[in-house]
Amino acid sequence: MDTALDHAVTTRPRSIRRTLSAYVALTKPRVIELLLVTTAPVMILAANGLPSIWLVLATLIGGALSAGSAGAFNMYIDRDIDRLMNRTQNRPLVTGEISDRAAIVFAYTIGVVSIIWLGLTTNWLAASLSLAAILFYVVIYTLVLKRRTEQNIIWGGIAGCFPVLIGWSAVTGSLAWPPFILFLVVFLWTPPHYWPLSMKYRDDYAVAHVPMLAVLRDRATVGVQVVLYAWATVAASLLLIPIAPMGALYTAVALISGGWFIVESHRLYGRAVRGLEAKPMRVFHASITYLTLLFVAVGIDPLLPF
Repeated sequence: MDTALDHAVTTRPRSIRRTLSAYVALTKPRVIELLLVTTAPVMILAANGLPSIWLVLATLIGGALSAGSAGAFNMYIDRDIDRLMNRTQNRPLVTGEISDRAAIVFAYTIGVVSIIWLGLTTNWLAASLSLAAILFYVVIYTLVLKRRTEQNIIWGGIAGCFPVLIGWSAVTGSLAWPPFILFLVVFLWTPPHYWPLSMKYRDDYAVAHVPMLAVLRDRATVGVQVVLYAWATVAASLLLIPIAPMGALYTAVALISGGWFIVESHRLYGRAVRGLEAKPMRVFHASITYLTLLFVAVGIDPLLPF
């Protein structure tokens, strides 16, 4: 009797932890982390100094909920193809840890909460932009583009650009050229960030009939596109220098980290052309490091006296 009671007591917390972990996974937390990295620095740039800590926290909380809602909707809609791909077979709707009904209710709930939260704690422009990001990711990317065209990630990636506009508008209540420049940077960065990942998981996408560029084109063609978009990303990042204007730190980081990103992109293309192992994840990880360094510089540069 005692053994059975002890077993029940010890397994219940584990079950709760697994359930909570499953709901967290439903929000795509790694994507949220990357989106938040682009939000807080832009708020510092908008304030030309340190904004209110409460405002930053409120914006990040609202942004995380908004991005989590979009991620949950995406997993709900894509649950059929997630069951076919090896890399997504541990997602909670595939394993059955969360029911389809619970997932869609969760997605709607945190989405509505995120919009109301941002509207009440920041302003309704930021809240409206957050709603636009959710709708763009769910409707335009997931429902319309993803399964129909190799251009899916190019235009679908616009959803991931909204956090820079949300961060700026949360501070100023308006929009200006600097956040649109950074919007362009993230827009151009998304394809060379995601295409290497689709190269690695090409077979998965092929089985699921998702027309990623790496499925429909050869590795050399994908490599050329990665190179072109990497160059365009770095060029766009330099536009911020005269427009913001930015100082020595941002300039140095944009040039050095951008140069590294471009070199890794050329290496990917070179290996693809020579028929060698492409090693696409090198570019994938380099792209994340590049964007993180660039936006850290965006946040630190306004605080420096030079």
